[in-house]
Amino acid sequence: MDEELLAIGAFAARARLSAKALRLYDRLGLLAPARVDGDTGYRFYRADQVERARLVALLRQLDMPLARIAEVVDADDAAAGAERLAAYWADVEARHARQRTLAEYLRGRLSGRSSEMYGTFTVETVEVPAQVLITESRHLLAEELPSWIGAALGRLEAAAGECGGVAGVPFVAYHAEVSTESDGPAEACVPVADEAAARAWAAGAGRARGTTVRVEPALRLARTRITKAQVAHPQILAAFEAVERWMEGRGLTPTGPCREVYFADWEAAGPQDPVCDVAFPVSLR
Repeated sequence: MDEELLAIGAFAARARLSAKALRLYDRLGLLAPARVDGDTGYRFYRADQVERARLVALLRQLDMPLARIAEVVDADDAAAGAERLAAYWADVEARHARQRTLAEYLRGRLSGRSSEMYGTFTVETVEVPAQVLITESRHLLAEELPSWIGAALGRLEAAAGECGGVAGVPFVAYHAEVSTESDGPAEACVPVADEAAARAWAAGAGRARGTTVRVEPALRLARTRITKAQVAHPQILAAFEAVERWMEGRGLTPTGPCREVYFADWEAAGPQDPVCDVAFPVSLR
């Protein structure tokens, strides 16, 4: 059988790769030799492994994670591999789009155009009555936040039927920063009508999810209303900063965690439809 195999040098030349790269691919589990000599440790490859070697090398040039490379090269057929590559590249382009938007936002800040950005937001104060809240908290990073918000508020709104029904506008409170490097926690909150029923539910069916019940006293919010498009990062950062700047100019100080209040049907809303209030609980200095 040995004469049907290629030594690593010959295989590397045919694959247009270095022997060092082939040893790396073996160590990473992406391209194992057909045989390794037990005495010398020499690696031997089949000629039909050349295409896989070249494909692995090209995928690595896309900065594709090793696990995703394995998914592509181990796909059942070429079409499935192409679909997995397309899915990966869609993720890359979405990430680049977010980074491009963040770069534009940061350029505005660094060039002294912050006041222009903040001036696009209208800030006001509103009074919110005391509320009974069923809540779900989680430590998570920024990329996990959008899907978690929808899922958590959905779970709580479904549970509200056992707690007297939804009695106010759902919101998410941030007890610490949520970013690519800080994991909160964030707290999804849904106001309900019946405190006793809510506590009974939380002690039973809601216990497995770590759901809690708390009563939030009446408070004043400084808020600005934003569109669905503005909820995306980093546009929403400008909204939070605009509210903070407005509070500083009027002698108001935060008295609790900032929040996003989701008052509209997210699925039905268009990009320019108002869907969310960015807000801080405040008091007079």
